[in-house]
Amino acid sequence: MNQKDPLFCNGAALRKANRRLSQLYDTVLEPCGLSAAQRSILLQIERAGSPTMTDLAYALVLDRSALGRNIKPLERDGYVLQRPDNHDGRSRRIELTPNGRAKLAESNRLWRKAQTQFEEVYGKERAAALRLALAEIYSEDFAAAFGRS
Repeated sequence: MNQKDPLFCNGAALRKANRRLSQLYDTVLEPCGLSAAQRSILLQIERAGSPTMTDLAYALVLDRSALGRNIKPLERDGYVLQRPDNHDGRSRRIELTPNGRAKLAESNRLWRKAQTQFEEVYGKERAAALRLALAEIYSEDFAAAFGRS
């Protein structure tokens, strides 16, 4: 198969596209010291307030062990902290520290630059349509229809 032929496997095509896009965004975000994946975690924590690890993993479509591995460097760098849940001692809540909020704010300018570059290359309308299609694919409804709940 030559480079111009699309992959037949949807999963392989999505993984390759995700790896390429992650590389491109990571390069743009490099000056702030966060990867695109780390920024996504910080952003989801900010949006949720103080989510449990389970809720955060669900929102990010990650399993808890993968989330735990991704949280460790953010915790080490002082961007997030974990606390026991007041209502369920078995659960842990995660929250942004002031340094984490500052790092997320610092990354926003660079992230906007990456978004703008993507839309300039791919096209604004195509990018919006792509986000809608991908949102459908990572939805619970799609997972259920695919045979996984």
